[in-house]
Amino acid sequence: MKTRNIFNISIALILLLSVTGFAQDKNYQSFAIHEDYVKPSMIGEYEAICKEMVGHSKKHGVTKTSWMTLSTSEFVYTYITPLNKMADLDDNIFSELAEGMGEEAFGDMFNRMDKYYTDHRDYIITMDKELSYQPTGINQMPQGKMYRNNVKYYVSPENYAKANEIAKKYKKLFAQKGSKMHYRVYRSGFGADGTFFLVAVAAENPAAFEQLQSENDQLLGEEGAALQKELLSIIDKMETMQGWMRPDLSYSAN
Repeated sequence: MKTRNIFNISIALILLLSVTGFAQDKNYQSFAIHEDYVKPSMIGEYEAICKEMVGHSKKHGVTKTSWMTLSTSEFVYTYITPLNKMADLDDNIFSELAEGMGEEAFGDMFNRMDKYYTDHRDYIITMDKELSYQPTGINQMPQGKMYRNNVKYYVSPENYAKANEIAKKYKKLFAQKGSKMHYRVYRSGFGADGTFFLVAVAAENPAAFEQLQSENDQLLGEEGAALQKELLSIIDKMETMQGWMRPDLSYSAN
């Protein structure tokens, strides 16, 4: 986790974001995403350092950053940090931690972590609250539901507008049927591995998700099947990520 400069993105990136949909208002929320691809044999060591970082952040009262952590079945650790304004991208979010720990100890912590993963990646996503279906209110961490089933639907530029319309149809259908399957929709941004809509569903565990999905398929019936057929006709590929939110590896400045 190259946290010394994870989100210190250049002015060029900021300019690109300004023309690719970086927006903060009541309907949108952008996030900086950092992914570490951890060696399966090193999970224990990696998590120990992550917990060490959380502990030091609490001890030194870090206020510049917060993050939620998702660990997937593919040994990918995803760090999700909210962005409130474009200037956040050019700020050293770990300056307080480095000052509190001391530069040497701070650098040593991340040098040790580097040995435990094979690759890492940074990109931006934006939550689209208008396309999301969460009647009780948008909440990324619903109580008691730490399991996540996240699906990326990749689309080509020519089908982007169509995908957006299908997303609106899905929300309308879910609302009309009173679906109990709530979800949030995120749009890919700068640095992502393609153009996609990510649909995130929270559940208590894998079995609960499978039951929820089965019940929802029955509820949506033929209308849902027709809409799924329409969706599959325009997407290029799908990618499913399953895992657990990790409060023990997350940090909140509040």
